[in-house]
Amino acid sequence: MLRRRLNRLLGRDERRVDSRTIYVGHRSSSVTEAFIPPKFCDNRIVSSKYTVWNFLPKNLFEQFRRIANFYFLIIFLVQVIVDTPTSPVTSGLPLFFVITVTAIKQGYEDWLRHKADNEVNKYPVTVLEDGRRIRTESEKIKVGDVVEVEENETFPCDLILLKSSRDDDTCFVTTASLDGESNHKTHYTVPETEKDLESLNATIECEQPQPDLYKFVGRMHLYKNNQEPAVRSLGPENLLLKGATLKNTQKIFGVAIYTGMETKMALNYQGKSQKRSAVEKSINAFLLVYLCILVSKALVCTTLKYVWQSKPGQDEPWYNEKTQREKDTNLYLKMFTDFLSFMVLFNFIIPVSMYVTVEMQKFLGSFFITWDKDFYDPEIKEGALVNTSDLNEELGQVEYVFTDKTGTLTQNSMEFIECCIDGYQYKYRDATSELDGFCVTDGPVSKLQEKAGKEKEELFLRALCLCHTVQVKESPMPAQGQGDGLTDQLDGLGPDGEVLHLQQEQTGFIASSPDEVALVKGAMKYGFTFLGLESKTMKILNRNNDVELYELLHVLHFDPVRRRMSVIVRSKSGDTLLFCKGADSSIFPRVRQEEVERIRMHVERNATEGFRTLCVAYKRLSAEEYSQADAGLREARLALQDREEKLMAVYNQVEAGMSLIGATAVEDRLQEEAAETMEALQGAGMSVWVLTGDKMETAKSTCYACRLFQRNTELLELTVRTLEDGERRREERLHELLLEYHKKAVQDAPPVKAGVTRSWSSTNQDFGFIIDGATLSMVLNSSSESNSNRYKNLFLQICQNCTAVLCCRMAPLQKAQIVKMVKNSKGSPITLSIGDGANDVSMILEAHVGIGIKGKEGRQAVRNSDYAIPKLKHLKKLLLAHGHLYYVRIAHLVQYFFYKNLCFILPQFLFQFFCGYSQQPLYDAAYLTMYNICFTSMPILAYSLLEQHICMEVLLDNATLYRGIAKNAMLRWGPFLYWTLLGVFHGLLFFFGVRFLFSNSALQDNGQVFGNWSYGTIVFTVLVFTVTLKLALDTRHWTWINHFVIWGSLAFYMFFSFFWGGIIWPFLKQQRLYFVFANMLSSVSAWLVIILLILLSLLPEILLVVFRKPLGPHSRQLSEDGLLQTSRSQLSRHYPTSTCGSVSESQQGLATTVASVTFRVPCQSGCPQSCPI
Repeated sequence: MLRRRLNRLLGRDERRVDSRTIYVGHRSSSVTEAFIPPKFCDNRIVSSKYTVWNFLPKNLFEQFRRIANFYFLIIFLVQVIVDTPTSPVTSGLPLFFVITVTAIKQGYEDWLRHKADNEVNKYPVTVLEDGRRIRTESEKIKVGDVVEVEENETFPCDLILLKSSRDDDTCFVTTASLDGESNHKTHYTVPETEKDLESLNATIECEQPQPDLYKFVGRMHLYKNNQEPAVRSLGPENLLLKGATLKNTQKIFGVAIYTGMETKMALNYQGKSQKRSAVEKSINAFLLVYLCILVSKALVCTTLKYVWQSKPGQDEPWYNEKTQREKDTNLYLKMFTDFLSFMVLFNFIIPVSMYVTVEMQKFLGSFFITWDKDFYDPEIKEGALVNTSDLNEELGQVEYVFTDKTGTLTQNSMEFIECCIDGYQYKYRDATSELDGFCVTDGPVSKLQEKAGKEKEELFLRALCLCHTVQVKESPMPAQGQGDGLTDQLDGLGPDGEVLHLQQEQTGFIASSPDEVALVKGAMKYGFTFLGLESKTMKILNRNNDVELYELLHVLHFDPVRRRMSVIVRSKSGDTLLFCKGADSSIFPRVRQEEVERIRMHVERNATEGFRTLCVAYKRLSAEEYSQADAGLREARLALQDREEKLMAVYNQVEAGMSLIGATAVEDRLQEEAAETMEALQGAGMSVWVLTGDKMETAKSTCYACRLFQRNTELLELTVRTLEDGERRREERLHELLLEYHKKAVQDAPPVKAGVTRSWSSTNQDFGFIIDGATLSMVLNSSSESNSNRYKNLFLQICQNCTAVLCCRMAPLQKAQIVKMVKNSKGSPITLSIGDGANDVSMILEAHVGIGIKGKEGRQAVRNSDYAIPKLKHLKKLLLAHGHLYYVRIAHLVQYFFYKNLCFILPQFLFQFFCGYSQQPLYDAAYLTMYNICFTSMPILAYSLLEQHICMEVLLDNATLYRGIAKNAMLRWGPFLYWTLLGVFHGLLFFFGVRFLFSNSALQDNGQVFGNWSYGTIVFTVLVFTVTLKLALDTRHWTWINHFVIWGSLAFYMFFSFFWGGIIWPFLKQQRLYFVFANMLSSVSAWLVIILLILLSLLPEILLVVFRKPLGPHSRQLSEDGLLQTSRSQLSRHYPTSTCGSVSESQQGLATTVASVTFRVPCQSGCPQSCPI
């Protein structure tokens, strides 16, 4: 009893039942029983993260989980509690600034989510109540409500279709926002139900909410006049999903069964796991190093303080006697508080403001992708989309690209090419020389110009016209040119060709797959026209212009496991026929082998040429066979448990023993510039893997067309076909092949440097690897775990030494497994997945960077991606230009932040050796607070947004430049050590240079000496000017914004220093800098030292830029003769001799590298910015 009450109190079900009962229209099934409506969730959708009430605590909790923020909070609390040398404002204000800016950004993003939720929840809908149409808001829909939806409206919740305005009791929907399929799908009303919804008395028993879009089992009980309730089966064909759109149907009525967060769309919303970039990991590693430096400094100063105070007279000098309280304080407690005080004094070595600068750089930098006009596609009138700005720099670090084939490498635009009937090939031509419209081309050599029998031809064409779920749409205006309408001319067969042509112009096809439309259009070319489906009757117009009628008895729907679909129809003569079409691997085992041999050659040849192939079969059903199949199908469809398995068993039984008629070939054209894009990615050092569900031959020909495989590429094939060896078990053969390929591609191959790329010389052999889904399952899920790990390692090593990998017959889950395996392999390479359909979502979410293509398969991939582009060709610029620049910018930003903070704090540390370790600050509190917020923040932010060390055109033309920044080259320990040593050098120079000046501190004309605040102000002035001018030296691409922030920051520092020290501020207890800055600048010696120290600090940098040769990672590949010649031609194109004068050999070499940029001359060839020389 107690447990039940606790469960009820905590909102948990005591037990979760497997099904729910819904009362249609909230009407009880029995008049005598009291109706108690069951409780279900409301129809509100909530995707937002915060509310008005929990925003502050929740956001603060999330922000202080970040180690740097938490560290500065502790420092701030220490300053408040302990008597520290600096004001709590010095760390509190920067922390408040960082927390506030981040909170505003996250609050704004969540406000947008709230806004989107409200648009959905407040959407007006029509609900039927007691026969009345009531307009209400979407969020007020309850389970059991009867909802009316009109054409082009989206369904507000998951509905069971009760009534349609169409005569055939169907409706059409598009589910592009759900599963990526942009084609129309047909849904059916519950058969034999009451059409008058007011008098409908029914209950629905169905499964509990679950996320699978394609599965639904339920049944409806219909109650009439105290009769035994009639039962109707419910399946996916009766279910209308929230988010889908009603098309080509005036209106429908449906009953709500799942609402709000229990709808399939909401259950499918997978919150993206937090992806962390390699740069963020480097920042955390560097942060730990600087944290160790900070603790070391504090320990050194604390230790030396007590060593120094142990000398007689030093602990308590005559001018600074201790109070009684200080004498009574515990020594260890005093040492600990001193340690904390030093930590506070040196804490600015940890750059907390770097985090907010990085956040702003990523957020603002993402707009450059959105604004890029090259990404705009006039066809869909959209450009690129950025869903995640946190991964911009990761675009410049990609090592592996995983791409889908259909719709990504290809256009997913199907065109009927040819067919094969009974072993004879038929290819359509525009000519009408053949009387029947068929043109026979290269059939079997011994049977050239021969044809299959007329009966077989017509049977095949009838199969194409009947075995599908295509619907005919009548166009209101013939001249509209519908996108899915029929634009192919008929071949003029029969005496009434003109009538047919007119009818065809007014006809459009609606289908769930572009393949089906292509096949129906193919049948039209040869004289058989599908006229539509009316009241379960399919109409066909044959060659003789006679209309044939077929009663549609059952549709055995397509699914990825069966890879086929069938229809059972009855002709006017009473014959019951089953027509089936599907993949060859699915059809061939179910037909006679002598029929297979006649057609297999055509199927394999078509697949090799890159066409999508389907095989067509049929079967005549006797009355007994049909009645048995009919009973089995009806029984299986009424089952609530294991319905899918029971249906599958019936499908397999009825589809056995068929006769093969022929096969079709449909072409899916390559995407624009697909080959050039793939070649550029490989040239940039990326390994490209094609992951597709298509058959091997089709995918292989696509890889050749995209230049992923070259003619000299040796293909290593690991498929079910190569594993077939009668004498050995498959697993033994798998192990043998893996060892053989490993020896060939890994052991005997020369070592590969700088990523897997196509060899530039003919001496090295290129390898391509091919694996199918079944073999991959054996590799990943071997019988023993030790074998599985060994297979996996061998497989990965082989693939990593291949220029391209093709994985065919892949299930969506296998695509994600492949990506995960590579992602977690040795070295943790950066992976990118790109696709356009719902079946690509799993691999898009799994990869470090997910790219969605705004293609013809809807927007599911786009919604789940980090970035979305209209076409595959845009990937080249996204990675080679934007990705390269983003990485260089943010890498420089990170290194620069650590450098400038080390320069800032090192003089403070050195000062302790000259002030008795008394924790005396070198800089004023205002300088400590403003250094990172105002004086040095804007120049580096502008640099990190606008810098282009190389023109985008040059980056696109020289893909090998991408290799120079691969594997986090600019954030390794080598560059980090260089920047750290540079910071140490500058810090030492600042401090001891000014100390040399202060060897005689009477620096004014009147003999007045300078004090410690003047000393610190001179050091700070040299520091601000040096670190700002260092950034100016690093800048290659100057804009007015760079000029404004760099010179503006220096001017603001001067103005602030005069202003801060020139006025007596009433809120300050002590004003340390009163007229200090003005007095300092009145000394010629101070001016001289400031200028000299700035020049001495920057002199090595200037000399290095002027005299260094093109060394470093950027020029390693470019030093090759061929690429150098390319760079020379680039240089001559960008700098005509008539404008720029002659260019020396050394200058041409410098132009080919990222690191060695000396002079800048404006481009004369239309380049939007200046290029480096």
